[in-house]
Amino acid sequence: QELALKSLGNEGLFLFSSLDTNKDLYLSPEEFKPIAEKLTGVAPDSGSEEEEALDPDGETLSIVAKFQPLVMETMTKSKDGFLGISHVALSGLRNWTAPAAPMSVLLARQFKAFLPPKNNLDLGDPWWIIPSELNIFTGYLSNNRFYPPPPKGKEVIIHRLLSMFHPRPFVKTRFAPQGAVACIQASSSFYYTIAFRIHAEFQLNEPPNFPFWFSPGQFTGYIVLSKDSSHVRDFRLFVPNNRSLNVDMEWLYGASESSNMEVDIGYLPQMELESTGPSIPTVIHDENGNILDSRDPSGEPIQFVFEEITWQQQIPWQEAAHRLEVAMYPFKKISYLPFTEAFERAQAEKKLVHSILLWEPPVPFPVAGSGRTLRETVLESSPILALLNESFISSWSLVKELEELQSNRENEFHSKLAELHLEKYNFPVEMIICLPNGTVIHHINANDFLDITSMKPEDVESSIFSFSTNFEDPSTATYLQFLKEGLHRAKPYLQP
Repeated sequence: QELALKSLGNEGLFLFSSLDTNKDLYLSPEEFKPIAEKLTGVAPDSGSEEEEALDPDGETLSIVAKFQPLVMETMTKSKDGFLGISHVALSGLRNWTAPAAPMSVLLARQFKAFLPPKNNLDLGDPWWIIPSELNIFTGYLSNNRFYPPPPKGKEVIIHRLLSMFHPRPFVKTRFAPQGAVACIQASSSFYYTIAFRIHAEFQLNEPPNFPFWFSPGQFTGYIVLSKDSSHVRDFRLFVPNNRSLNVDMEWLYGASESSNMEVDIGYLPQMELESTGPSIPTVIHDENGNILDSRDPSGEPIQFVFEEITWQQQIPWQEAAHRLEVAMYPFKKISYLPFTEAFERAQAEKKLVHSILLWEPPVPFPVAGSGRTLRETVLESSPILALLNESFISSWSLVKELEELQSNRENEFHSKLAELHLEKYNFPVEMIICLPNGTVIHHINANDFLDITSMKPEDVESSIFSFSTNFEDPSTATYLQFLKEGLHRAKPYLQP
């Protein structure tokens, strides 16, 4: 390591390390491949990564990419004109104004990866297309990377699709939950509608610049395909744009993993892939194997009429999307309602509001380590889920959304609710318990909470956060105590 630093210098070693994926201080041909492709401009055929040979005469599907760049004004750092941020750091973001490939033609059978692993799955039962390999114990993957690892197996089609947006997609995010999950939304005799959710991110910079990670909250969508994957009737993949912030960004400022990292959030209006129509045969054969018709000399596709699909079973899209969300985030086994809706429900059911207020979206929670830890431990535990379901209405909100709600004077009650929340907020995550009228009766910052749970039981002075002997996990015990204290304080207000 010292010799490498002496030979290459800090920035040279930083680039070398980003390629040296197994950290053996030796670049194999596979590790050197991204640089070779960059210098020669030639990318070798990656078809060998496919699980099986594909019939070149099979049906083809045309897909178009629709992309509107990030709205720079929605970034927090735009408020002071990006003061102190070098233009070079944001160059990859600013220059990304159009999809890398506006249109692509793929073989229908490449979408076989979206089929369920077995035929007897019930509607809505999730399975993993690409399993998540990270959890609270494994930590996260390195920030110091520029080039994605070669995709393998079912990763190939997802990598190919995301490459239509940008040439450097990482089909597995640095943080959990990563991967792709799917479920059957509808079924007929010969077809499925498969709903899916993908957690992936992009690397926008290349050497000599430092890494810039662009992480949409999720990619979701659906595919209608035959059960033998020979025909795709419809396909759509997109980043949801229904919230005011839907992308997390992180970029390094130095040549090491421990270098300063800037973080921000923003709004992406559109990132979408859509099929132009059903997949179509390249050629048609009669019963003797003779070609009857093909594309005309100008390349225009043959015109086909497709039978209408009669679905025998189906569930609403919202239900399928929720099943996929719970598969990625078990803590969402209970519903987290929109902010104002949570208070309306609490009023109707005479319950308290359990609210989580964050600076950034909780999907994929990359910056606020405290928020990620809460999600992967405390909020997923059975005792917490049971108590929240029984006695609380839960909600999560972004600081920016509540600031907008507070400034909107059209509804004074909603504005006041937001104001009462924001008064208690401290970065990065605040857990708040309040009455249906918005009065905060208990709250704790996520960092303070984690500090308490990392202490030895005998060192905890406050009885409010004393450990219970009923649970081995101090985080679960402490959060239960937090919720129960909120219920105790609320008793005078919730008496019939």
